[in-house]
Amino acid sequence: MSSDMDALTAANIEQAHLKDGIPQEMRKVPHRNIRDVLSMHSKTSGRKPFLIYYDEEGARQELSYAEFNARAHQAANFMYEDLGIRRGDRVVTIAYNHVDTVLIYFACWVIGAAVAPQNVAEDDRRIAFILRNSEAKVCFARVEYLERAENIIAGVDGDEGAPNITRIIAVGRERAGRHINFHAAIASRPTTFLADESGAKADDTPQGQGSADSARLSDEALLVYTSGTTGTPKGVILAQYNLLVDAQGISQWQAITGNQRMMCVLPIHHVNGIVVTLIAPLYVGGSTVLNRRFSVSHFWERIARERVNVVSVVPTLLQFLIEYGEREREAGNTIFGGDISRRDLSHFRHLICGAGTLSVALARAFSDMFGITILHGYGLSETTCYSCFLPINLSWQANQHWLLDHDYPSIGCPIEANEMAIFAADGSGIKLGEGERGEICIRGHNVMQGYFKRPDANAETFKFKWFRSGDEGFFLRGSDGRPFFFITGRIKELINRGGVKFSPLDIEEVLLGIDGVKAGLAIGFENVYYGEEVGAYVVLEDGAKPDAEFIIAQCRRRMTFEKSPKAVVFGRDIPVTSTGKYQRLKLQGLFAEWARTQFRR
Repeated sequence: MSSDMDALTAANIEQAHLKDGIPQEMRKVPHRNIRDVLSMHSKTSGRKPFLIYYDEEGARQELSYAEFNARAHQAANFMYEDLGIRRGDRVVTIAYNHVDTVLIYFACWVIGAAVAPQNVAEDDRRIAFILRNSEAKVCFARVEYLERAENIIAGVDGDEGAPNITRIIAVGRERAGRHINFHAAIASRPTTFLADESGAKADDTPQGQGSADSARLSDEALLVYTSGTTGTPKGVILAQYNLLVDAQGISQWQAITGNQRMMCVLPIHHVNGIVVTLIAPLYVGGSTVLNRRFSVSHFWERIARERVNVVSVVPTLLQFLIEYGEREREAGNTIFGGDISRRDLSHFRHLICGAGTLSVALARAFSDMFGITILHGYGLSETTCYSCFLPINLSWQANQHWLLDHDYPSIGCPIEANEMAIFAADGSGIKLGEGERGEICIRGHNVMQGYFKRPDANAETFKFKWFRSGDEGFFLRGSDGRPFFFITGRIKELINRGGVKFSPLDIEEVLLGIDGVKAGLAIGFENVYYGEEVGAYVVLEDGAKPDAEFIIAQCRRRMTFEKSPKAVVFGRDIPVTSTGKYQRLKLQGLFAEWARTQFRR
C-alpha cells in the first residue's frame, strides 16, 4: 500500500480486495507474472500468431508468440541496460495502436516496471499533469508526436511541464534527430533478459511458489488516469495480478480459448483495449488482431478475413455500424458491406459492448439490423476492466429480454474475479435489495491497489470496504436466482431539480424516440429557482428540422413537466472520452442563458 495511506483506509482497501472471503494474496491465477504467461506460450505454441496488426493504410504485420516474446525481451534489455529502468519504475507513452506500443508495454512488464499510457486526444496541460504526477522517468513518443512531447515536458504557456521526464525515446522508423530511436536501439539486443543472467535481479527471480512469486504479481503494471469531466485526474494503480485475474475472468466468461481470435478496434491507451483484447487472448494462448483505429468500412471485412471470433466495442461504434449497414443496403450491397454475407461470418460469435452508455433503442436497432449477439457488460479502470457481462449461455430470446425489456440494457452478472452489490447512494454503507436503486459497488481480486497519491479519494472511495463506482444502478434476479445488474446513470450526473433527482438516461430514451433526433443528451444546468433544471442537447439527423418547441412537446407527452427538458440546444457533435463515454458536464455551459429563468407549465 502507498505510504501516504492511513491505516483505516489501507484496511478498507484490503477488505475491498476480498472475493468470497479470499484475499488478493491467495492468487486465483497459476502464473508468476505476465512474462511467465508469454514465455509459456512462446515455448508451447511458438509458431501460433499472437499479434496481427493493420496499419492506417491496411498493411498487415504478423508476429508469432516466439517472435513477439523475443522482441519484448530485446526491448526490455534496452530499457534495463541503456535507460536504467528498474522494477517499480514508470514510463509514459505518447502513442497509438501499434505493434511498437504493445512491445513497450510488455517490455516494462518483463522488468517489473509500469506504464502510464497517454491519450493523445487530451489537451497538453492534462497530459503534462499526468506525466508530472506519475513520477515517470522516460517518455516513449511516436515520431509524429515528438515535438508535442518536447513542449509538454518542457512546459509551454506558463505550464510547469514534467521535469521528472529525463529521456524521450522516439518510436517509429523515421529519423528521430537527437532522440534515440526505439527500433534501432532494440534491433541487435539479446532475446533473453540480461538481468536474469547477470544476477542483477536475483532477489526478484521467482523461487518455486514462495513470496517472490507474490512480489512479482504485486508489481505495478499500469497507472491509468480516470477520464473524469471535472477536477484533477486520478491515477489508478493496477498490478500485474489485476490484469491477469481480470483477463482470466473475461476469457472464462466469454468462452475464449487458445484456438480463437479476438479483434481490437479500441485504443490501447485504455484498459478496455489492453485487458480485453491483449491480455485476455494472451492468457489463453489465443490471437488478437490489432487495428490502428476503428474503420467502419473494414470492420466486417477483417473479421471475415482473419476469422475473428469476438470483438470488443463501445456503443458509439454500434451506431456507426448501423449507419454503415443502412448505406450499404441502399447501395444494393449486404448490410456487412461489399460481398460479405452471414456465411462469411459464420465463425464470428458475438460482440462485447461496454464502457459507454448503451440505450435500449440502440441495442434494439443493432439487433434488428444484424441479428448478432451483444454481450453487454460493465467495468471501470478501478476494477481493471470488466466486472460483469450478460451470460454467454443465454438463448437469443433471453439475451434480448435482458437487453430490451427493462428500460435499461442489463450489464449482466458478476464475473469470477469480483462480487457486486447495490448500496445506498448517500454513502452510508447500507446495502440495498432487489429493484432498489443505489450505488453500484464492487469488491474482489480485480479491484485496483488504490489511487496514486490521492489519500482523500482513497478514503472516500473505500469508506465502507467496497469500491464505490459512483454509478447508479439496481439488480433483478433471473429465474435461476442470479442477479442481473443495470446501470441507470452516473450519480454525479444525476439531475437534482429542487431535491428531486432524475437519471439522464431516462430522459435520453425519450429523446432518442423522437423522429429526426439522431442523438440526445439530458443535461442538468444551473438554475436559480431549482438549483438545477433539465436541458436537452440534441443532434439532428441530416435533413431533419424539428425545433426546440417540438422536442419539448414530444418529451411532455412521455414525461412529467418536472422531468421534461425546459430548454434545447442543437449541435453537431457530442463530446466523448476516448472510450465513448458521454461527457455531459462539458455541455452545461451551453445552457447559461437560462440560469435565471423560471420555467412554468
